[in-house]
Amino acid sequence: MEQELAELKKQVDALSRELSRVSDEAEVRKTHFKYGYYLDKCLYNQVVDMFSDHPDAYVEFLGSRYHGKAGIKRLYQGRFQNTFVKGRNGPIHGFLLDHIMMQDIIDVDSSGTHAWCRMRALMQAGTHQSIEEDYPMGHRQWWEGGLYENEYIKENGVWKLFRYRYFPFWHADFERGWSHTKKNYVPWPTKTYPEDPLGPDEIFEQKMLWPDTRVVPFHYPHPVTGKAVESDALRAPKFGADVGTCEPALSLALPEGQKREGATGGENKPGDKILKELVQNKAGEA
Repeated sequence: MEQELAELKKQVDALSRELSRVSDEAEVRKTHFKYGYYLDKCLYNQVVDMFSDHPDAYVEFLGSRYHGKAGIKRLYQGRFQNTFVKGRNGPIHGFLLDHIMMQDIIDVDSSGTHAWCRMRALMQAGTHQSIEEDYPMGHRQWWEGGLYENEYIKENGVWKLFRYRYFPFWHADFERGWSHTKKNYVPWPTKTYPEDPLGPDEIFEQKMLWPDTRVVPFHYPHPVTGKAVESDALRAPKFGADVGTCEPALSLALPEGQKREGATGGENKPGDKILKELVQNKAGEA
């Protein structure tokens, strides 16, 4: 009887852990989808409130990083809010900014306090012709495709955005299509804060837009082999050219001074959900 009770306790514990993991995955997915709905309607105050107050929080966007809550506010409530809706928190008549988010892959660590999400975005944006004379951008309509490789943190039982990385892959004018996209469709930041009052805290060499087709690294290992994809396979040389002739692989490396607590290194085993170098559990829990 005691052995049976011990076995039942083990099963209950295992089921409890699995239920928590699945529940956390669902909450992380909902957190990001809620972020998207706020962003669609230029509710930038609500967007900023979804980010952690942790000092290591940041947004990575267009080869630059906005550090901490102050930097995150500067991006959303400064650059975006002023550019798109002239400082208003909320939509303006005739401006479209819809983000469709899909193909999400979410992994939660065994501590239940850190999570990773890879997710695709397809955006439709533009202005109605009726506001052409009143809106600084005039009459425009365009497409955008991009990818998130985000990290999330649970604080006081609530999942929040932590390290947010958005890689816009391609842009296309609606009329001409993606094959005719002009280079540098969205200008890269060239100055940091405070020289640029709305600029990023850091600019680094990770610029990638169509026709560049490099692969954003995967936070997860291969589900069968347990291995990461080789760095050279993530690069994109010209047809028939040696891989050494093209841009280096993209990276999910952290800013200087930050670390992933509990990262152990080494090879993954088949079935592992998160690459060893991305493990963020407390020491000994990997």
